[in-house]
Amino acid sequence: MREYETVIGLEVHAELKTESKIFCACTTEFGGEPNTHVCPVCLGMPGALPVLNKKVVEYAIKAALALNCEIASICRFDRKNYFYPDLPKAYQISQQDFPIAAGGYLMINTPDGEKKIGINRLHMEEDAGKLVHAGDDIARADYSLVDFNRSTVPLVEIVSEPHLRSPGEARAYLDHLKAILEYTEVSDCKMQEGSLRCDANISVMPKGSKEFGVKTELKNMNSFRALQRALEYEVERQIGLLKEGKEVLHETRTWNEQKGITEVLRSKEEAEGYRFFPDPDLMPLVIDEQWVEAVKTTIPELPADKKERLMKDYDLPEYDAGVITSSKSLAKFYDSCVGLYDDPKEISNWLMGELLRLLNTNNIEIEDSPITAENLVELLKLQDEGVISGSIAKKVFEEMFETGTDPETIVEKKGLKQISDVGELGQIVNGVMEKNPQSVEDYRGGKERALKFLVGQVMKETRGKANPQLVNELFLKKL
Repeated sequence: MREYETVIGLEVHAELKTESKIFCACTTEFGGEPNTHVCPVCLGMPGALPVLNKKVVEYAIKAALALNCEIASICRFDRKNYFYPDLPKAYQISQQDFPIAAGGYLMINTPDGEKKIGINRLHMEEDAGKLVHAGDDIARADYSLVDFNRSTVPLVEIVSEPHLRSPGEARAYLDHLKAILEYTEVSDCKMQEGSLRCDANISVMPKGSKEFGVKTELKNMNSFRALQRALEYEVERQIGLLKEGKEVLHETRTWNEQKGITEVLRSKEEAEGYRFFPDPDLMPLVIDEQWVEAVKTTIPELPADKKERLMKDYDLPEYDAGVITSSKSLAKFYDSCVGLYDDPKEISNWLMGELLRLLNTNNIEIEDSPITAENLVELLKLQDEGVISGSIAKKVFEEMFETGTDPETIVEKKGLKQISDVGELGQIVNGVMEKNPQSVEDYRGGKERALKFLVGQVMKETRGKANPQLVNELFLKKL
């Protein structure tokens, strides 16, 4: 693999978080019975005319500005003509020749430092309907059903330059892009609901070559993890073909999660003729500077700026600040905690350790976390006051996550208060020393690790409720 260089470009489709669709008044709400969020416009009935949703334009401008793009003073909608069962008009309204924005970039962190990834363009378009496949996947479906609820839901398509050089860089780019879209609140970016979708173009070429290799397009990846795994597999597959003297074919492939491989969907050896032409039902759109400036005032603090602020104001390590600001909801949770508890580093430790561990294990988003910022702070205060030990705090935290109960109630109900009575602990320490004379002698002989064993025996007898600092002090005094 050292003999070859990978070239990746991503095409990201993000559903905009408007209340109505791009060209009609139908709701964009996710779910609902199939084919109930529809009207003559989004069903493509003859004679039905589209009317542009102003909020869609404002959200597109907002996303483009956050991605450092130049906003076009005039843009236009085109018809992209092709036949597919989920496209009722047999064309998609998109922007081909005159997109709303172009020439942007975002910065990603790589093992070699920060890297600038160019954004070729950002344009508005309508979504198609949704095919529901009867079978394991699209390649093996016996038949497909069509739901037009998603038809004409507003999208922005964000096309990167082919600047990504590894699946890891592609994942970092997508993570940062998702965070920006969430922070600006133009999209909820829920991949499980289809509101953020990503296609990848990938090729490999010999190191030092100035000519890109033959690319394949990867589609139907339903998570960031699936995207990275599919790209990693495709790199190995293409290099393997080249080393065997075979050709890489220009084709569209899909990711098979069960098998962990990419599979052919269709060949792309011949150019697709979409026969783009200007949509005669939609006038060109003029965007003046006043409109752009008005939208610019609505852009909030973005992830990179927030990361710098956390490092500066709270003296957080760069890694901590990066993890916390990678999600708007996580950053909001952190801010709430810091407003109630004056130890920013301790809060980041709990968020990155215990909270994210439990959220990931249970596949839960932080918005749905049973633990509130107020309850986490209450737990930390109980630990500070010596009511519970650090080990007990972690057990209480897990109980809080499972039940949603506040920490004080759990501590009282389960009798988890820390033992800090010197007399009571002194008796337990004496008993442990009597039962373990060899460890006592080992410590007195210079083996300091024996002390940890003795303290551990006390913690075991008290089921973790003994005050560990006090136990250490008692042992040192007696030894």
